[in-house]
Amino acid sequence: MFAEAFTKLELADAATVLDQVNPLLEGTPFDPVETTVMTHDISFYPGYQFLDIGDYSVSPPMRRFVVYKPDDIVVLDWTNEPIYAINKKLPIVITDENVTDYVRFFFTYIRGRHGRFIVTENVDDINWKEDPPPAARKAIGKMLEPVNIKKKADNGVYCLEARVMFKDSLFKTAVYVKPDGTVTLTDEELLIEDMPVLDDVFGQ
Repeated sequence: MFAEAFTKLELADAATVLDQVNPLLEGTPFDPVETTVMTHDISFYPGYQFLDIGDYSVSPPMRRFVVYKPDDIVVLDWTNEPIYAINKKLPIVITDENVTDYVRFFFTYIRGRHGRFIVTENVDDINWKEDPPPAARKAIGKMLEPVNIKKKADNGVYCLEARVMFKDSLFKTAVYVKPDGTVTLTDEELLIEDMPVLDDVFGQ
C-alpha cells in the first residue's frame, strides 16, 4: 500500500514509540534493539502515521500494525472495528487523491471469517506457489489494473473498480466508499478460479 515510502525510525525514536505502544499489546513486548519500526504519513488520517512494527529476530517474525499519534494510538486487529472507530472519531478525510489508498489500506489490514480480499493490481501482487508459465502470466496480467475511481455521487460516495484475490480465485468488483469510510463490495465477477496460490492464512 505504501510501497517505497516508509521511513525507518532510529533506535531512540523507536524506543519512545514502543514505550507507548507496548502496553496496548498482548503477549511479549517489543524490544527496541530487536525491532524495526517503519512509519508513513496517512493522508486520510491527517496528523497520524501508520506504523509497521516488526521483530524479525524470531520465527515467525512478530509484527503489529498501528495508527499512531503520540496522544492517540490505535492498534489494528484484523477486524474493521478499530478502523471504523478512528474514522468516526477524527473523522476520516476521503478525497479524490486518497480514496484508492484508503481502499488498499482497508483490505490489507482486515480479514473476514473466511479470509482476506487481497487487492491485486499486477501479477506480482499474487502469492504464487510457483511462478506460472509466461503465457499464463501475460494473460492474467491483462485482466489486472490499478484500483480506479469510476464515479463520485453527489452525496460524496465513491464507486471504484478493483481486482481482488479471495482464496484461490480472482474477481473484478465494485467498491463503494462512503464519506465516513464505510466500505462495501458489490457486483463481484469471477475472472479465474483454482489458481495455484499460497493459502493466505496458512501460507501453504
